[in-house]
Amino acid sequence: MVASPEVMLAGEQSRARILFVHNGLVRFVRIDRDLLAQRFRVTELLERNLGAVRPRTIAQQVRNHDLVFCWFASWHSVTPIVLARLMRKPSVLIIGGYDIAKMPEIGYGHQRGGLKRQIANMAIRCASVLVTHSWHCQQEAVLNVGADPARVRVVYLGVPDSYGGFPDGRRESMVLTVGNVDRSNLTRKGHEPFVRAASLLPDVKFVLAGAWRDNSVRHLQRIAPANVCFTGWVEDSALADLYARSSAYLQLSCHEGFGMSVAEAMLAGSIPIVSKVGSLPEVVGDVGRFVVREDPAAVAGAIRDVLASSTQARKAVRNRILLNFSVGKRQKALWRIIDELLNVLCY
Repeated sequence: MVASPEVMLAGEQSRARILFVHNGLVRFVRIDRDLLAQRFRVTELLERNLGAVRPRTIAQQVRNHDLVFCWFASWHSVTPIVLARLMRKPSVLIIGGYDIAKMPEIGYGHQRGGLKRQIANMAIRCASVLVTHSWHCQQEAVLNVGADPARVRVVYLGVPDSYGGFPDGRRESMVLTVGNVDRSNLTRKGHEPFVRAASLLPDVKFVLAGAWRDNSVRHLQRIAPANVCFTGWVEDSALADLYARSSAYLQLSCHEGFGMSVAEAMLAGSIPIVSKVGSLPEVVGDVGRFVVREDPAAVAGAIRDVLASSTQARKAVRNRILLNFSVGKRQKALWRIIDELLNVLCY
């Protein structure tokens, strides 16, 4: 494991030192890092390269901190988590995604077996507290990993409100979906059925926003009608604008640990149309539409209905996220867990 240059983030309310370990600073990981840094002294440790394991360096880092906080159970987290246990230091491990998934039919999830499963499960066994971001993920950890449900705390992700109020700009006849474009996501995130649904609504604009990670975008472009736009990677400000302009957000996933993009779109008042899988029912509740991803006609019908949604319905969608998935709620829950761990002997 190769560590990136460490970033020290000084908290004002606590002198406790937290080693924050991850393998990619995606949006929800960055949010957690910044939430913890508001109270604790946080050292960020980015582990990208599996080929260069440096246990002595990591051991020194663990020794110099009061608590280890890791995102996802995999090769980048197992060493600091195990070392924390050996040194009798508390640890928090966020699980919920590829680490606890078992979907051989789409080639997704560490729990399919082999070395990846062994590594993920060792980290899960050794962590002081497991935190996941939906009740669905808790059950997935119980079924696929054999985790004790009492060890798995459910803390929903926090969704920052970048609008400060209901976006009152003009809604376009546009359907949006967001996610990296790669071979796995053709099925897992429903990118292929998203594109196929567009052929039934030629007068509606379909936008797939996300970085092109491999050549699978070529497959989508070959099957896409003229009303589909592939943006590639977009900056946060441009993405917020797309959310606010879209009338519907379509997520035809076959696995979902939370659905951050769905929640972000809902904050902007975009009506969610989703498959009834994973955590999506927890996020969408009764303010969106559920469809069968394998039924393009039903998907198209739901889109037609949603395009004419009232402002009142869109405000209800936004309010659901504000009430249930605020950054403040997640911050308080994480701080409480860390406070508990720092004041008790874990092992």
